Amino acid sequence: MTGLCKDRVVIVTGAGRGIGRAHALAFAAEGARVVVNDVGVALDGSATGEGPAAQVVAEIEKRGGVAVANTDDVADFGGAGNLVNTALESFGRLDVLVNNAGFVRDRMLVNLGEDEWDAVIRVHLKGHFAPLRSAAGYWRAEAKAGRVPSARVINTSSGAGLLGSVGQGNYSAAKAGIAGLTLVAAAELGRYGVTVNAIAPSARTRMTEEVFAETMARPDSGFDAMAPENISPLVVWLGSAESAGVTGRVFEVEGGKVSLAQGWRHGPPVDKGARWEPGELGPVVEKLIAGAAEPEPVYGAN
Repeated sequence: MTGLCKDRVVIVTGAGRGIGRAHALAFAAEGARVVVNDVGVALDGSATGEGPAAQVVAEIEKRGGVAVANTDDVADFGGAGNLVNTALESFGRLDVLVNNAGFVRDRMLVNLGEDEWDAVIRVHLKGHFAPLRSAAGYWRAEAKAGRVPSARVINTSSGAGLLGSVGQGNYSAAKAGIAGLTLVAAAELGRYGVTVNAIAPSARTRMTEEVFAETMARPDSGFDAMAPENISPLVVWLGSAESAGVTGRVFEVEGGKVSLAQGWRHGPPVDKGARWEPGELGPVVEKLIAGAAEPEPVYGAN
């Protein structure tokens, strides 16, 4: 390893398993000191009584790295504050926040319950905002004290958030919200020495290996394109000092592929110069659609 993140202090949420675990191990391998956060829940967010955060810390320490475990609920303001304090009390500062925690409760919209909507929006969207808010408060105070940080936030969106995914209305909405939150945070926090980016990963996790079993299956030999470890190199680079000029971006990453998601853009307008009558707008909309690129298909749509 190159020591790309040597002595940087990194929080990774949802780091007990899957992609988050891979991030924690990858940062530690590059010399970072890691706070491994995981509350320890099942795929649907129910309690399990397991301690995966401590297990990942043990893995890191066995490999010669430095890490501490944290089991706070990141979607709770108090828990998010405790998480940031864990980094400060354990290592004296915070340089990188990787928001990764989440779970799924998939249903078609007509069957999606209020509790299933609320739970997924809470853990993904609020679970990104609460740690981000707490970390940003610390970095703002550092900047105002004349100690401008070289800080990084890497959020976790999804292809479902960028394009939509049938049967995942709650998850898609939360992940789209994370992409929007990333843009706002990048614009607001740059003055404090903080960059904010997001990834939309595709890899084998507890959330994907059942829903997309065929796509996520391990190959008998050769490169395992769906291994969660494939996602982490980009996240580690985004968490390094080298990425200082990159902010407000959403990257798609899968296997050996990295691409930059283009997002919404203003299209060419038709301007009447006055208020439209409803009956006039049919041909206008038809013209706008005819001149635009076809939208990418929603995942799972026929």
